Amino acid sequence: MQNLIQIAYAACLAAAAAATAQTPVSQPPAGGTPDKMPFEIPYGAAIGLDSAKRLLAIAETEAKKHDWKMNIAVVDMHGDLLAFERMDGAQFASIAISQNKARTSARFRRETRVFYNQFETGHGYVQTLDAQLVASPGGFPLVEGGKLVGAIGCSGGTGDQDAAVCKAAADTIK
Repeated sequence: MQNLIQIAYAACLAAAAAATAQTPVSQPPAGGTPDKMPFEIPYGAAIGLDSAKRLLAIAETEAKKHDWKMNIAVVDMHGDLLAFERMDGAQFASIAISQNKARTSARFRRETRVFYNQFETGHGYVQTLDAQLVASPGGFPLVEGGKLVGAIGCSGGTGDQDAAVCKAAADTIK
């Protein structure tokens, strides 16, 4: 009886292996093949310090309207820090997060919400792209005259609060 069970078990394993070997493995989609490169914003000259400080003031004004305490960072198009502000009472953990949101937005030339949406829908590869990438709303590219000149990142509230504050400043760049 024991031999019969072992033979039946071995036959089931062999059948399962044969079925698996014959089933082609489908590849997961990798974003498709669009006609144009997504997020292809040409690089421009880096935003200046005076403009960066103006953006900090605009973002701070927006945050104060709602009594939100924020950390706000402005980076150049390479993602290097130009200007930073931590509002009174803003959480310390959000200092690096705001800077990394700005850096992520500049280096990848897109709003950080794009990565949040990908991560939330199960695209785990996002965490393999860059150790400092932040997949959370609140980072916006700064596009002037159709060219990337920098990015702004905000952190301290919810992702949507962060995004609202940074968008108010980013939208002033034309």
